[in-house]
Amino acid sequence: MLFELIVSFLILFGAAFVLLGSLGLAKLPSFFMRLHGPTKASTLGVGSILLASAVYFSSRGSLSVHEILILVFLFLTAPISALLMARAGIHRELSGDNPRHESAGTVPKDNEPPSS
Repeated sequence: MLFELIVSFLILFGAAFVLLGSLGLAKLPSFFMRLHGPTKASTLGVGSILLASAVYFSSRGSLSVHEILILVFLFLTAPISALLMARAGIHRELSGDNPRHESAGTVPKDNEPPSS
């Protein structure tokens, strides 16, 4: 019973973070802001789901090492891939504007030229 509650909590926790990461990827206005969604929130969500899988299969018999190895690999590679994408964006001098975002094409009021 206790393992089922832990697994259920980890799956719900992971699913919520994967949803938040996906929404961040779709809705945030710039490239660099959108980079946070899949790299941080989704990594934590997928990690939580993998941990739930490891707990579930470990409770049924011997220790499940596969999920733990995938989890370690995920946490090692996600920051590196985010760093590489950010450096590529800086190198390409991306403005980062999302053309589908509602603020696309508008000039912020702080950048308007002063009136004479």
